[in-house]
Amino acid sequence: MKVIGYIRVSSDKQDLQKQEHLLLKYAQQQDLQINDFINIEISSRKGMKERRIDELLSRLNEGDILLVAELSRLGRNMFEVINIINQLSEQGVEVVFVRQPELSTAGPHRKLLLAIYSYFAEAEREFISMRTKQGLAAARASGKKLGRPKGSRDKERVLDPYREQIEEYLQLGLSLSRIRTILNPQLDKPISYPSYRYFVRQDEQLLALWKTQQGHK
Repeated sequence: MKVIGYIRVSSDKQDLQKQEHLLLKYAQQQDLQINDFINIEISSRKGMKERRIDELLSRLNEGDILLVAELSRLGRNMFEVINIINQLSEQGVEVVFVRQPELSTAGPHRKLLLAIYSYFAEAEREFISMRTKQGLAAARASGKKLGRPKGSRDKERVLDPYREQIEEYLQLGLSLSRIRTILNPQLDKPISYPSYRYFVRQDEQLLALWKTQQGHK
């Protein structure tokens, strides 16, 4: 088991020290040893890669613990935070919010909290799906040509069987870089980030989702 402390501040270095002290104090009280800190000074408006969330997801495994000062440190909006929590929980990682223990997934109400988190994530996905469909309808009404053009390269067609997965990951707020990290091991031959980007850009629904995601950064 490893314990990682995640600390994010917008600009105040003093707050970074306060958060680190808070996590160390909690770990001492719980007889835990923090193996590593991920400290970052960056706005929550930046993407998951810039905020090192992708790194966090890749480093934590079943039985590990993530310590965070409070829920807002993880993401730029509630939907993104909930999906990060859900993904970590699926990996078997316990998430502890030191200032908000009632929101932690390590307590006695773990199952109830995860059910609530999942409910709100699903509700937000349905809202995004509805908004995407409205955007596509508006684009068609304005006469824009949508869909994959003829002559798309064979390389991009490798992703066709994974289209639904890509759509779901985009709805969850995952970056294309993170999606590539997840899917490439499943392919016979890994493909580049530009290939993923091209694939998304040639699919009207995926493109609308990606643009919505980019607009929130």
